[in-house]
Amino acid sequence: MVFEPYRIKAVEPIRLLSKSDRKRAISKAHYNLFNLRAEDIYIDLLTDSGTGAMSDSQWAAIMRGDESYAGSRSFYTFRDTVQMLFGFEHVLPSHQGRSAELVLMTHFMGKGKVSPGNIHFDTTTAHIEFQGGEARSFVIHEARDPDDLHPFKGNFDTGRLKDFLKTDASRVGIVVATLTCNSGGGQPVSLANLREVSALCRKYKVKLFIDAARITENAYFIHERESECKKWGIRRILKACCDLADGMWMSAKKDGLGNIGGFIAVRDEALYDELKQYTILFDGFPTYGGLAGRDLEALAIGLREATDTDFLKWRIGQVALLGGWLEAAGIRCMKPFGGHGVYIDARHFMPHVPPEHFPGQALSVYGYIEGGIRTCEIGPILRGRDPKTGLHKPGLDLVRLAIPRRVYTLNHMSHVADTFRRLKKSAGSLRGMKFEFEAPRLAHFSSRFEWI
Repeated sequence: MVFEPYRIKAVEPIRLLSKSDRKRAISKAHYNLFNLRAEDIYIDLLTDSGTGAMSDSQWAAIMRGDESYAGSRSFYTFRDTVQMLFGFEHVLPSHQGRSAELVLMTHFMGKGKVSPGNIHFDTTTAHIEFQGGEARSFVIHEARDPDDLHPFKGNFDTGRLKDFLKTDASRVGIVVATLTCNSGGGQPVSLANLREVSALCRKYKVKLFIDAARITENAYFIHERESECKKWGIRRILKACCDLADGMWMSAKKDGLGNIGGFIAVRDEALYDELKQYTILFDGFPTYGGLAGRDLEALAIGLREATDTDFLKWRIGQVALLGGWLEAAGIRCMKPFGGHGVYIDARHFMPHVPPEHFPGQALSVYGYIEGGIRTCEIGPILRGRDPKTGLHKPGLDLVRLAIPRRVYTLNHMSHVADTFRRLKKSAGSLRGMKFEFEAPRLAHFSSRFEWI
């Protein structure tokens, strides 16, 4: 067992509503867990984005925030940290990863353009499609099998990618490497695979960008599983990954250990000057990008803290511990366990519920009713519909238990495991769901559901 490399200095009260109150709350929310009031949640595993606990050093740094509109001292502190950790010279802050995606996809994508990736996250796909482009997955086939123990299930199928680039490189707007691969179960990409992808991009003269929301967790998996890198520090691995790309963007609400914020970083000054115009339009002046100076100060500290090996060992160990408890109860999960969460195979959990009745959404709702736990469907609702066919995009039907950083104890994780153990015993009686209202974009955020 890996023990917490910190001690608790402040606490926030939480409460477990009665089961009848939970049923009323989820019904009032139209069975969409995003619509629940946070105060009605006991353990919130909806996302690990912006939900972590900041350190005493980060809270202290907030007091140093320079709130100047342009050229604030806090920006340069933040920029120097990004340059030091990732090696890119030019840095544009953004208020979160989604606004960074808006800047990048507005610039690179358009009608008829294609963005190859391992598996794009949902907001990335939405921005690509909003610009008239297509997000296309080139992940290895092992990623589709929850039981496969391939150590790097986020890897690109470089053979398929090469075949595509041979004939269609002119259609490519931007190649996206998502580290780790959130929609695929938090699975990492190996340094060796990233090198192959980088070589292909250079050969066919297309831009490679890293979606770096969880890049330090990816670096830890490389450190643990890739023999070449076992003696490397996390920061050396980060630089080795970023040296292979033309740029990166990051939602710093994950591995940046912040509650808000993100950035774009590039090597090429001409590209930086072009992207800067979109930042001014969408987010604000390029030295604040929608963030307060105090946020930039906290992120500069958080980015450094996230590279600590002891922290990463505990962080990923806590995820694996919960996954092991669920597996021991006969609950099939995506394996190996990911960096930021455990992904339950909802179709295996509820085999009598057909995919068109959204077993992932239903199981998420049952998790709240049974134990006050908020989780997230990673399946057809999140993937959305193919713009050409109107059908839901194919793939696994998962329930993601995303664990916030430095927030919950092992007793909390024990409650989560006990909740899903109880549900497993009565799985045959669980029902599926259907749309009451389906939102046209990013349906999981604002759609309404009802029981079959």
